[in-house]
Amino acid sequence: MKYYSLQNKQHVVSFEDAVVAGLAPDKGLYFPEQIPAFDKQFLDNIGEKSEVEIGYAAIKPFVGEEIPDEVLRKIIADTLSFPFPVTPVHDNIYSLELWHGPTLAFKDVGARFMAGCLGYFRRNDTRPVTVLVATSGDTGGAVANGFYDVPGVKVVILYPSGKVSTLQEKQLTTLGRNITALEIAGTFDDCQRMVKTAFLDAELQAHSLLTSANSINVARWLPQMFYYLLAYKQLQKEVVFSVPSGNFGNICAGMMAAAMGLPVKHFVASTNVNDTVPRFMENGQYAPGQAKPTLSNAMDVADPSNFVRILQLFMNNLPALKEKLTAYSFDDKATVATMEAVWNEHKYMLDPHGAVGYLGLQKYLATAKDATGVFLETAHPVKFADTAPAALQAQIVTPESVQYLYSLEKQSVQLPNDYAALKDWLMKQ
Repeated sequence: MKYYSLQNKQHVVSFEDAVVAGLAPDKGLYFPEQIPAFDKQFLDNIGEKSEVEIGYAAIKPFVGEEIPDEVLRKIIADTLSFPFPVTPVHDNIYSLELWHGPTLAFKDVGARFMAGCLGYFRRNDTRPVTVLVATSGDTGGAVANGFYDVPGVKVVILYPSGKVSTLQEKQLTTLGRNITALEIAGTFDDCQRMVKTAFLDAELQAHSLLTSANSINVARWLPQMFYYLLAYKQLQKEVVFSVPSGNFGNICAGMMAAAMGLPVKHFVASTNVNDTVPRFMENGQYAPGQAKPTLSNAMDVADPSNFVRILQLFMNNLPALKEKLTAYSFDDKATVATMEAVWNEHKYMLDPHGAVGYLGLQKYLATAKDATGVFLETAHPVKFADTAPAALQAQIVTPESVQYLYSLEKQSVQLPNDYAALKDWLMKQ
């Protein structure tokens, strides 16, 4: 499989080059030249397939022969080494729980898969590589965990100061070794802009071999297809997927799986008040503003990078996109009310992002009453315990696997919201 830049279709690279570079030289995101199709027999018999077999069927066409099968299967096995249960909440509504991995967030899948791919591609390369990543909360912790102590790899994480939760910040800033956290005086969009600028800086590129671990990277974006296939294996029916959406990589991966033939009734992009895409779906005008801080902070993204990939999937045909995708936005007041109501009435604990996904699903199902709906619960509620409704905080259980983090000391480098300051710091490393 070859990949082209969405800014210039004449710029074509291999899977390896797309993974190592992260972003095309013209700032375009990489997109596969073809969209493969699932074998009908595979889908008909998916209930008999193992998680590794399902992951292999999804990702193999995108990797091609660039990673040997035995290595690819091991990467997938390491990536899917924890459960992805579909849990009934009430009536025809289910939660796809994506928080059973090491950092309690859905980003563990993409980060672990990318770490495995990059480790293989760089097995004979003695040059150190710097993984440069922006995070709105969960990506940074997952990338730090996935790349921790990987030989020859340094990880530099930019995160917006004061805009991530206590546990998220602990996961970013306490590992040490090859992981460095840069605390930026700005928003996630600012962090993401600085990272993208770094990839286009010829002087910096000559000094350091850089790659990205944001969902702009194909090895972070594409393995998120696994979620939707594993949900289909468990339910064996067409469903409506409601996806809490910030940078739109997760829902874009789901829509890619559907384009390959996975039976999906409809997708709902559920956002917080950062509603660039819901407004676009309504009026056809893409007009990102400044990101606004919310309780669902991992979705505080005003200019979602991956939405351009969704547009490409539909050849920029808005009416065709509307047939498969509906987008809604919800504010913090609705988020809190939903977290409280779902706990009180159904004893299911939502995190703020899952609550937004639940709200979007509930709103869509009001127009499709016979449908079965699945919302993605993308993080464990403990990751947002410090901003959860007061009435729920005592009910949130902290998993033993992360309790030790609270006693560790934060280590971060504070930088202004200024690319020159980031470049200066990176050039000194």
